[in-house]
Amino acid sequence: MRLHSLKLENFRQHADTQIGFHSGLTGIIGPNGAGKTTILEGIAWAIYGNAAARGTRDSLRFYRAKPRASVRVTLDFELGGHRYRVVRGLTSADLYLDGGSTSIATTTTGVTELLRKRIGMSRDEFFSTYFTGQKELNVMAAMGPSERGQFLSRVLGYERLRGAQDLARQKRQEFVAEIGGLRQGMSDALQVTARVGFARKALASAEQQVASAEKRKQEADRILSAIRPTWESSQQERERLQALLIDLRLAEAEHATHLREIERLDRDFAETAAARETLQPIEEGLHSFNSLVAEFQRQDVLAREEGRRLALERERGALSEDIRGLRERQRRIGQAPALEGETVESLKAKREQALQVDRELEVRRTDWTRDQQEASTKRETLRKQYAELKDQRDQLQRAGPEGICPTCMRPLGANFRSVLDLLGDQMETVRVDGRYYKDRLEQLAQRPEELVVLEERRRVLADDVTSIERRLTKIQLAIQEKVQLSAELQARETRETLLTSELATIPAGYDAHTHQSIRAELERLGPLDQKAARLRMQIEREPQIVSERNRVNKALAASAELVRVLTLERATAAFSEDVFLRLRDGHRKAAEELHAAELQAASVSSTRQSAQAALAAAENAARELQERQKLLDELNNKRRLHEELDRAFSDLRGDLNAEMGPELSDIASTLLAELTDGRYSRLQLDERYDVIVHEDEIAKPVISGGEEDLANLVLRLAVSQMIADRAGQPLSLLILDEIFGSLDEMRRASVLALLRQLKDRFDQVIVITHIESVREALDRMITVRYDESTGAAVVEQPNAVARVALEQRRTEEAGAAD
Repeated sequence: MRLHSLKLENFRQHADTQIGFHSGLTGIIGPNGAGKTTILEGIAWAIYGNAAARGTRDSLRFYRAKPRASVRVTLDFELGGHRYRVVRGLTSADLYLDGGSTSIATTTTGVTELLRKRIGMSRDEFFSTYFTGQKELNVMAAMGPSERGQFLSRVLGYERLRGAQDLARQKRQEFVAEIGGLRQGMSDALQVTARVGFARKALASAEQQVASAEKRKQEADRILSAIRPTWESSQQERERLQALLIDLRLAEAEHATHLREIERLDRDFAETAAARETLQPIEEGLHSFNSLVAEFQRQDVLAREEGRRLALERERGALSEDIRGLRERQRRIGQAPALEGETVESLKAKREQALQVDRELEVRRTDWTRDQQEASTKRETLRKQYAELKDQRDQLQRAGPEGICPTCMRPLGANFRSVLDLLGDQMETVRVDGRYYKDRLEQLAQRPEELVVLEERRRVLADDVTSIERRLTKIQLAIQEKVQLSAELQARETRETLLTSELATIPAGYDAHTHQSIRAELERLGPLDQKAARLRMQIEREPQIVSERNRVNKALAASAELVRVLTLERATAAFSEDVFLRLRDGHRKAAEELHAAELQAASVSSTRQSAQAALAAAENAARELQERQKLLDELNNKRRLHEELDRAFSDLRGDLNAEMGPELSDIASTLLAELTDGRYSRLQLDERYDVIVHEDEIAKPVISGGEEDLANLVLRLAVSQMIADRAGQPLSLLILDEIFGSLDEMRRASVLALLRQLKDRFDQVIVITHIESVREALDRMITVRYDESTGAAVVEQPNAVARVALEQRRTEEAGAAD
């Protein structure tokens, strides 16, 4: 993997940073907190997304960025013969291949997953391979043997086997728990077998009972079938006789009804003849009844008109009274227009007087308030001046003749007493002036008499204005009322004229006495008229009564004939009640026997169904027991399989750990030989993961600080080489973050010299540090500093000319050393 460029936009403290990466040993130098490690975080975040960021996603935004400014990281790198450019934001990501303009992945998860597959490493493997964090070079030296083993296993990814082993153990525990629960829910095999046998015997007994009940039912049904035709024939004969008796009773009832109808019609005919005789004298007494009714109706009309006339006369009288009142009111308010002008002029004059008094009052009040403020300000100024003079005098008295003059800033000497006297005179003048202004303030505390008089005059004028305004309002209302009175007076006069015209049209001639006498006569003749009406209606029914009597006589003869015929048929009927009762008892007994047989058959059938259900349940229990036993066997097999898998994981981890030491030793030995030109031929990790360096095939139990740094470096590189080899990627990039923190100047120089010798193996080596003294040992420098004015990190890269000059100076220094 080879980095080409990185661009950070609003990413943490990098507001707009662009960095180019080249071959060789590159240093990123800057003070702590300037944003050096953030550059590495930006590289990892571009590839692996939020999983590689420190903190939450919201913490990535530059805190001084604009509200809608975007957070973006653009990384250009080369891998496996292809060049990739990834552009990642907080919610989006795009990946471009070999300079193409069309992205090959567009979502955040899609870009992350594709890069993970192309690199062939997880995030942890990527960090462990290409990144060496702060103080990681000598971290193993401070660990115990077990800790060093665990550290190497974790870095090389062997801890994933522990996770898989834990998963296998967890799955085994689940199988054990499931087996225990399954065994608790399983029935006893002997009980299930006994239950099946008992159910089969119960079913056989029920089958025998069903056969016996069915035989009894068939015999009862045969007996009932034999007696049923005779019983049904007897029933039909009895039903025919009962129908005949019903018809006979109906015919007799109808014949009796016709006889009663004949009697009723005879009474009605006699009553009609009597009504004719009664009606004649009544009609003679009612010969004038109709003329009285007509006269009474005419008198009713006249009475209504008379009532209307009286109401209209009352209304006309009320209108006349209103008209007189309105005319009097109109006369009284006729002078209102003339009074309005006089009142308006008077109100205007009073308002001018009130306005003039307000102005004069405001002027006097302003002068009074100004005098108070001026006296208060003067008094306060004098109090401060007196305090200053007193303070100066006290200081001079304390200092004596050697004191400094506050004006010329020289010692007073012989002028000491005169200066004190001058300050005393000034203090006395200020005190007299202050007493004057104090008396002046007490004098101004009370309102001036002139101000009181003006306020009283303003109040009197305000009352006069209010009184005149009320009077003017009344006059204006009277003027408006005058117009309304004219319209109202005209309306009432028009209504009075209409009422007079309407009264002239009402007819006269109503006599209340005549009206009352006619009413009394009609009340006397009214009952006779109603009785005559009833008698006339009765007489009018005579033809109907005659016709109805002829019809009933015919129906009476027909009903008498029908009674005779039905009586004869009843006498000749061949039905016997005794025979019917005997047949009914025999049929009832046979039916009861059949019903009892059917109940018995239903009961034993239900018993058989219960026995069948019990047998089915017992057989289902047996099948379920077999299935549970089969499932139990499968779970036991899975449990044994996961136990074997657990042991296999343990053995595999042991084998890998056993192989890890020799493999690391071989890779580290090769790197050590290259870095020391063969002086140290071998680096060995013993069973305690302690580092043993061999010089000329001889182990050195004690090594110097520089040799220790060299050993730690090649061991860390060996670990990265193993991870890269297993991922199928060449190890061409190495990033070291703050590895010099615990090293002195000499050991830092030694480590840098070792790193420079790795050019042939590592195309890019990037060192991040805050130590400025390592600049001379680097091929290229990237300086990072913090700008307090903008709150952002500033990255500076020297131009190509500066880099060439630096390389030339290093060559000259190397020649002088030789």
